[in-house]
Amino acid sequence: QVQLVESGGGLVQAGGSLRLSCANSGRTFSWYVMGWFRQAPGKEREIVAAISQNGGRIYYADSVKGRFTISRDNAKNTVYLQMNNLKPEDTAVYYCAAAVSFAVLAGAYDYWGQGTQVTVSS
Repeated sequence: QVQLVESGGGLVQAGGSLRLSCANSGRTFSWYVMGWFRQAPGKEREIVAAISQNGGRIYYADSVKGRFTISRDNAKNTVYLQMNNLKPEDTAVYYCAAAVSFAVLAGAYDYWGQGTQVTVSS
């Protein structure tokens, strides 16, 4: 069973930072590729970053490269998204998700958290 719970969202000014966490209550966290997605109002859900099971392979969307960092701690069953130099266009609901193989498309992910709101004011 994979149950994902995100935390760490909130309201921040442009240029600020937030750290999102996603905890898995199951015991199989290390089996899964973990991804962070986001969805802004009126837009499709898009990949932000993904990390392989052992952290050896990482993907970032072009829009967040150099600003966001994905990491995971398999001992704590948690994946993180450190977001620096936030911009108003980063405003969205952020979701973590789990997949059995490395992927950047939302359809490849089998398990999803409930989402956490990130709002960046200008």
